[in-house]
Amino acid sequence: MVKLLHLSDIHMGSGFSHGHINPVTGLNSRLEDFTATLKRCIDRALSEPVDLVLFGGDAFPDATPSPVIQQAFAQQFQRLVKAQIPTVLLVGNHDQHSQGMGGASLCIYRTLGVPDIVVGDSLTTHRIATKAGPVQVITLPWLTHSTLLTRPETEGLSLGEVNELMLDRLRVALEGEIRQLEADIPSILLAHLMTDTASYGAEKFLAVGKGFTVPMALLARPCFDYVALGHVHKHQILCQNPLVVYPGSIERVDFSEEKEDKGFILADVQSGHTSVKFCPLPVRAFKTIEVDVSTADSPQAQLETALTQANITDAVVRLVYKLNPAQIEQIDHAALHQVLTKAHSYTIHPELISQLTRPRLPELTADHSRDPLSALQTYLANREDLAKLSDDMLRTAQTLLNDEESNHELETALATDTADEKQNQQLRLL
Repeated sequence: MVKLLHLSDIHMGSGFSHGHINPVTGLNSRLEDFTATLKRCIDRALSEPVDLVLFGGDAFPDATPSPVIQQAFAQQFQRLVKAQIPTVLLVGNHDQHSQGMGGASLCIYRTLGVPDIVVGDSLTTHRIATKAGPVQVITLPWLTHSTLLTRPETEGLSLGEVNELMLDRLRVALEGEIRQLEADIPSILLAHLMTDTASYGAEKFLAVGKGFTVPMALLARPCFDYVALGHVHKHQILCQNPLVVYPGSIERVDFSEEKEDKGFILADVQSGHTSVKFCPLPVRAFKTIEVDVSTADSPQAQLETALTQANITDAVVRLVYKLNPAQIEQIDHAALHQVLTKAHSYTIHPELISQLTRPRLPELTADHSRDPLSALQTYLANREDLAKLSDDMLRTAQTLLNDEESNHELETALATDTADEKQNQQLRLL
């Protein structure tokens, strides 16, 4: 039995906008968060100890991280090298330069010949010797159209047709690797991809380039004892036989992951049987506080109460509140900032509610016509702020309409008299 630690989507260097500069270290506090979380993962790998570490891709936000970010990443994986724990680093979409056309950031570990580090930047099978025995790992990095297809093959094809052609090529290539597997050695598929049964989150917006969805039937094969996935940030188990698992990202990237648990997987893998355990990580909390003060007599007090009741200490906070134009001067922004100083970082998003925003009146078509008074009645029925004036407005409107009608009758009578006079003049001329 091989014990392994499966983690993915580290995104070291992400979310700097949610942090601040630590005056002691000179580093962004969110980089320190990501480093501390990765350290906890490696600590667990060493304390178990595990026989193998699988990284499912997306080490950084892009393929050209700054030296300080590369160093923070390398320092933690160097600890595995010293402990002689084999590690597979799979290339994800963020690790590829120019969407797969210019190498990958993780390939430097292979170039330098770092012992016990395997870089998975191609669809191939790696036989890895661990302290618990050999393991077969098929690496399937993030695939782009250029990986499996040539430009002439895709000319004139729609995106859907191109994706179908890619899946056909992938089936053939994956089948070629599967046929080379040895039946008596634990077999693992390590892949960075989107599946058709997964629930997606921030990764839909973070993806570089246009990927394609891989059917679960292509992955859940009886030849695999464990399918270790990366790319989707929400932890989920998609299949039980074999176990197909997204460990999720190890840190929250943005507020779309506010309610998601973060962690990694510990798995015991042997031919014909695998068990897994999700290990949650104590990552920094993200909290959205939404308050509607548009009808409050004391909007400032309501906002401060909402913030006080929420546990915002050391959290990344987003305050969203609704107010009406008359309340703008009642908001004490300095006081809000003072209350929010307990948060790790925060943003404030006021939303102004227009008093003119009301349900639309029924459309006035040939089949839905309204006289002016009826239209005014409907309008006033949707204006609660004018309820006290509605009766007076309706009476005044009725008076105006009556006066207009009287004026119209007078104008008609005068026009008739004028016409009669002109006709009499013409008769006298004759």
